[in-house]
Amino acid sequence: MPDITRDDDALRALLARKPRIAMVGASDNPARDSNRVFAYLQRHGYDVLPVNPVTPAVLGVASVPDLAAAQAKGPVDMVDVFRAPDQVLPVVEQAIAVKAKSVWFQLGVVNEGAIQKALAAGLDVVVDRCIKIEIARLL
Repeated sequence: MPDITRDDDALRALLARKPRIAMVGASDNPARDSNRVFAYLQRHGYDVLPVNPVTPAVLGVASVPDLAAAQAKGPVDMVDVFRAPDQVLPVVEQAIAVKAKSVWFQLGVVNEGAIQKALAAGLDVVVDRCIKIEIARLL
């Protein structure tokens, strides 16, 4: 699978499918970008699950500690990553283990090793883009 970051048709198709999204690093703090993006995804009909071992819930949705726990609640289509770049390789490894179809690295989340690992595993990859901005722009 490709890096679809600059392919508007592929991005549009991915987002229009309304993938089930596991958001790693989702926050219950309304001042955090991940909280605002989570709310936006909910408002636009996406099934989004917060993945955060220290936050009990985000906007009424119970958090899970990791992607394995997310998968136990149903298939994970996309992993949306709100983590520091030096912390994303284990997230990608978990995404591969749960057979996610895509990994979305949010704005500023760029780790070449993690990106290459996701691509080599056959995942669709979006890098350094905000899913909220792309939904507004493309759908």
